[in-house]
Amino acid sequence: MNKAALTRAGAAAVSAALLAGGLTACGGGTAGAGDEKATGAKAPTPAEVVKASYLKTVPAKFATMDMSITGGDGKTDRITGTKGWYPAATGIYDQPEGAGDQILIGDDIYTHSDKPVNGKSWMKMNLNKDGKPRYRLNDDPAEYLALLLGQEKLALVGTEQPDGVEAQHFKGSFTNADLLKADESTRVMEEANRQYLREAVKDVTSLEVDLWIGKDGFPVRVDTARTIDNGTTKVSAKFSGYGTALPVVPPPADQVADFDEVMKGIDESLQDSRRKLDEADQTLKDAGLGGLKRS
Repeated sequence: MNKAALTRAGAAAVSAALLAGGLTACGGGTAGAGDEKATGAKAPTPAEVVKASYLKTVPAKFATMDMSITGGDGKTDRITGTKGWYPAATGIYDQPEGAGDQILIGDDIYTHSDKPVNGKSWMKMNLNKDGKPRYRLNDDPAEYLALLLGQEKLALVGTEQPDGVEAQHFKGSFTNADLLKADESTRVMEEANRQYLREAVKDVTSLEVDLWIGKDGFPVRVDTARTIDNGTTKVSAKFSGYGTALPVVPPPADQVADFDEVMKGIDESLQDSRRKLDEADQTLKDAGLGGLKRS
């Protein structure tokens, strides 16, 4: 995926006890002011609602996505498919203009082509170089919620119906210092995922977020504007099908060609061709014919 940032985080598992405790502490859902007046109970804060949603979203593992991405050049791309988290995964399917399907799992990206290479229709490439990890944001529901854990600047706008789905709308604007802030709320994350996220946001100078959480506790839409050194990227993502979306899995191994191996084969073929040309050149020179004319 050309604009998504991807993670190397290991698989996360949130225990049922922690989930139940988090939801109970946060009122068991996304209660609003009306509920507070009716029951006399204090409505959960935006940070508490986000925490409860995070704890519910993590074990769902996958959701369907409809995402529009606008880069600093103003060009907008739309992708549809499936998002997965812990580990980060993206399945991009049925792309327009003949673009091939893509599957990203951790640091490996698989690209489908109608023109097979060595009889294989998928090409695999590892996005790391020289074995050094690249920290990437994955733009998945759990990650969006994780970015907002403990963020006191997050405010409740009100109850709305984006795309006909009733949801609470939250909004916030955050600096890099806000994103790097560590408090007890973020400790509901597995430590490896928590540390990975902190590394991934180090280059993010600012983040604008509009978040809609449905009555079932899952995020239904997230709009973000993320600024790093080379500009601002805007993402509008709609999510559904939590826990029922088909998992993102790699293509069958016998249909996958490895990019590095293919390039190695091409290099070896070029070197062999160069060696044969050198031999032919020398043969002609030995015969007094002046050798090959090569540019």
